[in-house]
Amino acid sequence: MDIVGVLADAMRTAVGPIAAAYAIAGIGLNLQFGYTGLLNFGHVAFMLVGAYGTAITVDDGGPLWLGILVGMGAAILLGLLFGLPTLRLRADYLAIVTIAAAEVLRIVVRGGGESSFTHGVFGIQRFANSFFDANPIPGGDYGIGRLSFTQRGLWVLAVGWSVVALTAVLVALIARSPWGRILRAIREDEDAARSLGKNTFVVKLQSLVVGGAIASLAGTLLAIDRQDVRPDTYLPIVTFAIYTMVILGGPATRLGPILGAIVYWFILQFTDSFLREAIDAGWIPTSIISADDIAPVRFALVGLGLMLLMIFRPQGMFGRREEVLIDGR
Repeated sequence: MDIVGVLADAMRTAVGPIAAAYAIAGIGLNLQFGYTGLLNFGHVAFMLVGAYGTAITVDDGGPLWLGILVGMGAAILLGLLFGLPTLRLRADYLAIVTIAAAEVLRIVVRGGGESSFTHGVFGIQRFANSFFDANPIPGGDYGIGRLSFTQRGLWVLAVGWSVVALTAVLVALIARSPWGRILRAIREDEDAARSLGKNTFVVKLQSLVVGGAIASLAGTLLAIDRQDVRPDTYLPIVTFAIYTMVILGGPATRLGPILGAIVYWFILQFTDSFLREAIDAGWIPTSIISADDIAPVRFALVGLGLMLLMIFRPQGMFGRREEVLIDGR
């Protein structure tokens, strides 16, 4: 078994563009869930509108920077549409409404034909050429052995993790501000915050909008890396994967979503590569697990690990237990 190759594949995935995009989405969700206590199960919808806002703008002849701003604007509008009718609901009802609204939005985007502005199931491809044309990195591979990236990959990687750093600093500053203290007060006891004269509805709406705008950047980064935007990329399972990363790292912590995303993708890719190597080496008979079973098996193992984490350490790897004691009103 090539254990070095398995570790290299896992490390490359753990620090790759996809991990960076999910870390950005996790930072946005951490603001909503970790600091404010909002059970937003439609977080993937903000990624969808960010990606489509960027791709449609560029596809219609606009510059990429304008597309990114359009995607963020669409996410802000979506946050208002999500929040105004739902944020007065209890936490469980809010979760149901947001996941349903996100799925309705995906189906609407998917329902258009190839001639529609979303291109339906066909999606929009090759819209980010200007991003790669601006790549200042000389051609070649960078890294050691299998733990290396191409010129293109390294450019996406550098931009992606720069955005992760900027959004992490933004949320850290928010958490230390008076507004951030109101968010924590709402999470701990919304009635008490309201009794002190705080407009909790407006503050929760602001948290939903800001977190959604951050998540739109994650959708844009994914779309740019793949040069492809399709509605079926933004399934509800993406939201729950992001929740897994936030909980794994620790809700309401500065580095929790980032480290959670790195660990999540390392474990997922390590399990995939290890099982494939074990099957090829004959360590695992194909009568027990075949190559076609690896994808569901790795998610099952991740789910089992998350269950054990929630039982023995619900605050995550780097969090505090009191941060996950959310008021359910």
